[in-house]
Amino acid sequence: MAVKIRLRRMGAKKSPFYRIVVADSRSPRNGRFIEEIGYYDPLTEPKKVVVDAEKVNSWIKNGAKPTDTVDRLFKENSVYEAKEEVKEEKEVN
Repeated sequence: MAVKIRLRRMGAKKSPFYRIVVADSRSPRNGRFIEEIGYYDPLTEPKKVVVDAEKVNSWIKNGAKPTDTVDRLFKENSVYEAKEEVKEEKEVN
């Protein structure tokens, strides 16, 4: 089973709001998902992204692949850096 971390569109017409979910790659965009790990609101200024970095990193470690857009959001909001900080703390101890 190929697992993706992707956006699920919510909100009314012309006012999108997205939830970041872990889903089987074969399920539809707004269909069935495994777990919700955050949300993204592109209409606020600045754009608001809230993500549980621990869950993201555990899903990636287990083989989930983020889509291009989600990968960009994670890089811009330093979700991957949280993972590196945890590694550094373990190496020091």
